[in-house]
Amino acid sequence: MSSNQINEKNNDSDKGPGLGGPGLGFSTLSVHAGEHRQKVCNSITDPVVLASTFTFENTQSIIDFIENDEDRGEYGRYGVPGEQVVERKLAALENADEGVLFSSGMAALVGLFNAKLSSGDEIIFFDECYHRTREYCKNYLSRFGIVTREVKTGDYLAMESEINTKTKLLISESPTNPHLSILDLERFAGIGKKHQIETMIDATLATPFNVRPLNFGVDYVVHSATKYFGGHNDLLAGIVLGCSEKLAEVRALRGVMGAVNSPHNCYLLERGLKTFEIRMQRHNENGQRVAEFLENHPRVSRVLYPGLPSHRHYEIARETMRGFGGLVTFEVADADWKATAKVVDRAKLARIAPSLGGVETLIEQPLVMSYWGYQPEERKAFGISDNMIRLACGIENSSDIIEDLQQALAVKD
Repeated sequence: MSSNQINEKNNDSDKGPGLGGPGLGFSTLSVHAGEHRQKVCNSITDPVVLASTFTFENTQSIIDFIENDEDRGEYGRYGVPGEQVVERKLAALENADEGVLFSSGMAALVGLFNAKLSSGDEIIFFDECYHRTREYCKNYLSRFGIVTREVKTGDYLAMESEINTKTKLLISESPTNPHLSILDLERFAGIGKKHQIETMIDATLATPFNVRPLNFGVDYVVHSATKYFGGHNDLLAGIVLGCSEKLAEVRALRGVMGAVNSPHNCYLLERGLKTFEIRMQRHNENGQRVAEFLENHPRVSRVLYPGLPSHRHYEIARETMRGFGGLVTFEVADADWKATAKVVDRAKLARIAPSLGGVETLIEQPLVMSYWGYQPEERKAFGISDNMIRLACGIENSSDIIEDLQQALAVKD
């Protein structure tokens, strides 16, 4: 398949329900998809419906609701109006049939796993998955007789060799966090289809603006909507997207679990999505410029960013992605963890914090922020070096982010 054909898979016609068919631009979808043209109270924005309970006119209306599967509220645990708008909007952006919104990205992952897996089942994931995903699979799913197998990220032959009759799900991120490895999504999905096993990609770092895994044949896409979708570091949310038939049991389980979002959070998420494309354009631009600056800095020994030719997956990233996001990982040359921490501490514009995808630039040292309790050999196995820094570029001017990094790296401790 040519690079042009692959890019068409990623950036093909943007469809939005009720918006006049194919051909709409990404930003137009971000603003309008999933919404009714004329809203309650005739407002241009969707009202925040602060109700946990929805009433019925009489007994017959309850029967009609059940038998006709009417699209209306019943009880907040099963969905509220603002949530449904966001689900439809994100499904349009991801080119999915449907999305199921959860209270956080991890809740979305847990909801998918719990809906799809039973005792005795096995899953296989690439080893650069988010450490909390690994933790849930190994420490919690194992209590219920579910086996997790782990292989090196990008080793498709190793993944296929681990498949057996009990394997039910293949799992990865793309890009991975914090190493920013990129999968050949078509090959990954092909392994699943060959063995009739479902596949899942956590595409939080890419977002559908940069890549759409479903278009490559992946069954489920998961996002922490807390990040780029919300975009302002003021909400938690997660979503699973795919075809309606496969998501039916995920939605049913969410109604039992209660891992739902509040009406106000749904409103914030919908509002954040209105500016999604223009924010992603700046995140992509800033990530690329900062990565290029860092790669040429004498105090930086290595930069991990898929938009750089030096990245091991640059070619597949260039062929399959529209942009490469705002996350940049780098290592400080000849520095131990304390000297690396001083670089982080000297940042003035970038704020020290976890997470990513918001308008503010964030900086952190993975050793301290996420792996402080791990033994050195464990960190080494996960590829977390003492001198590693993760920078999540916001939407400030790239020149200001670079100037901040310049002064933070200027003093050699």
